[in-house]
Amino acid sequence: MENILQLARQRRSVRTFNGQRLSGTDLEKLKACMVEVENPYGIPVSFRLLDAREQQLKCPVVTGTEQFLGTKIRLVSHAEEAFGYSLEQVVLYAQSLGIGTVWVGGTMNRAAFEKAMDLTAEERMLCMFPIGYPAEKMAVREIMMRKGVKADNRLSFGEVFFDGSFDKALTPEKAGVLAEVLEAVRLAPSAVNKQPWRVVVTDTAAHFYKKTSKGFVSQTNGDMQKIDMGIALAHFALAAAERGLPLRFELADPQLPTEAGTEYIATYCFA
Repeated sequence: MENILQLARQRRSVRTFNGQRLSGTDLEKLKACMVEVENPYGIPVSFRLLDAREQQLKCPVVTGTEQFLGTKIRLVSHAEEAFGYSLEQVVLYAQSLGIGTVWVGGTMNRAAFEKAMDLTAEERMLCMFPIGYPAEKMAVREIMMRKGVKADNRLSFGEVFFDGSFDKALTPEKAGVLAEVLEAVRLAPSAVNKQPWRVVVTDTAAHFYKKTSKGFVSQTNGDMQKIDMGIALAHFALAAAERGLPLRFELADPQLPTEAGTEYIATYCFA
């Protein structure tokens, strides 16, 4: 895969595809990636390539593709974070191949997708992914959707990263070798661009927290913002690995004083 920070800068949610089916070579590469991805929670995620015509699937927010990536996972503790972590690796790899994707959690004929995925009573399809090659121009509907969620805007570095505690903003200069790793996190995608990640960096660790917004938890989709946190954790780990920075994953709340509505998620210790 190419440079993670570069891929994070290049990638956008694609809802307008050019109508061309994925090549056999790209499909095989994508399948191989699906088999290889893991997450630090050790919770398996299942993938399946789906065809709109064969399985009567519909997604009204996309045009120009009939190919989808279906997913399923057992809804156990930390399933959402594991799901986001694993899926974002596939998404970034797809981007490196020139394949467009978009995270879709609700705007679909869900019953048909769930049937195509052969869900058991213990499994959930938290999201699915239209896949294909991006069209040269976005449809008007896609342009309006992106404007509605301010898709190209990001919170500043000091709004999401903190130096030792939540009362002191972290600067790129103070972050040092972690600056680009954290920038990859800052550019990660999230549901309606809420960017819920908050990271407190100390001399020994990076502690990840979720800044909770209302309306993102459901029995069907789980906690969408915990999926976002899994995505952020993946960006951090992948970017750190590229730079040869050893990490150790832990679930050990440091009990730092937090902002209201902030929930501890996980820690990466600097091994």
